[in-house]
Amino acid sequence: MGKRIATVITDMFEDVEFTDPAKAFKEAGHEVVTIEKEKGKKVTGKNNDATVEIDYGIDDVNPEDFDALFIPGGFSPDILRADDRFVSFVKQFMDEKKPVFAICHGPQLLITAKTLEGRDATGWKSIQVDLEYAGANVHDDEVFVCQNQLVTSRMPDDIPAFNRESLKLLER
Repeated sequence: MGKRIATVITDMFEDVEFTDPAKAFKEAGHEVVTIEKEKGKKVTGKNNDATVEIDYGIDDVNPEDFDALFIPGGFSPDILRADDRFVSFVKQFMDEKKPVFAICHGPQLLITAKTLEGRDATGWKSIQVDLEYAGANVHDDEVFVCQNQLVTSRMPDDIPAFNRESLKLLER
């Protein structure tokens, strides 16, 4: 049975870090639901390769309606973490131990939600020190799975490993 994956995303996301995992999730029978400040808005990746129409505004969703959370990288997570609604949304997934998939700069939202203390994680090189300060055990690996809940990767080159491990968690 397919899982429902909440995807928090806004303009300036890393195009391929959304499109490739979203395609893999959908091909495996899962539903990818996009969430931003407002429903129906079109957001564009920083490379202008992908445009995504938003399914729901953040005020219209509840973490309880989803099985997992996906946070693509790029500048999107940094923009979203300035909004407390997104911070508390992602915090609930972490607190409830639901699967969370964050690639590249995606963990920035988890840092702001203060959910990485004692967790194992990786991310883009420039945020690895931020992950450390947030109390995470930082790994410089293509993918890291923590406590059968959190899947993190560093960059677009890591997408195949990121997809593989994320899909394994969704199969549970």
